[in-house]
Amino acid sequence: MTPMRVLIGCETSGIARRAFADRGHDAWSCDIKAAEDGSNRHILCDIRDGILQEGWDLLAVMHPPCTRLCRSGRRWMSGPGKWTPPKQLPKGRSWDDMRAEFEEGVSIFTACWAAPIPRVAIENPEMNDLARDRMPADLPAPQMVQPFWFGEPAYKATGWYLRGLPQLAETRRLPEPERGTYEWKKWNRIHRMPPSAERARLRSRSFPGMMNAAADQWGSWVNTQAAAA
Repeated sequence: MTPMRVLIGCETSGIARRAFADRGHDAWSCDIKAAEDGSNRHILCDIRDGILQEGWDLLAVMHPPCTRLCRSGRRWMSGPGKWTPPKQLPKGRSWDDMRAEFEEGVSIFTACWAAPIPRVAIENPEMNDLARDRMPADLPAPQMVQPFWFGEPAYKATGWYLRGLPQLAETRRLPEPERGTYEWKKWNRIHRMPPSAERARLRSRSFPGMMNAAADQWGSWVNTQAAAA
């Protein structure tokens, strides 16, 4: 397999970076926060500050700010119609706060999508209508996948916006537990997490099974394309 230069954006866990590095790729992660594993292959930076122009073969953006872009966050952004005052706001937050976070999410997402990199994968939930209105015209609908398609006993609808890459194929799909059982509740643990200072970080962590599948499938696809050229 021909190694690629891979940038994993907006990741501190190192899960995606290690998945690609374990397969021989020159993989780096970047975020405004330090890497949890203390790796020297993690760059502390805002992904918009020039790193996207450094000659990468593949960009995988794991957790760009999406709270205000996703469907579940729409109620904080607008009431009926578009950009009318919301009926309620999170405690201690203003509508200006919400709109500033929305603009930050749009800025990061669009900068990554437009990056001069031939293969881009951005992980993001399904967007609300306000966010879709601000997205590039060539942005496709996301491929929605679940962790249990890749051997991870969990529910978390995950959207992949892909450019120059194929959709992920499931690898080790697990049989789903019966609704309402103890096992089913365990699979829903991400959605059931109580409020805490760590909740956002824990909810956004990548699933190793899914990232191993991505590293295998996208790496093999790129090599196949190169051999056919």
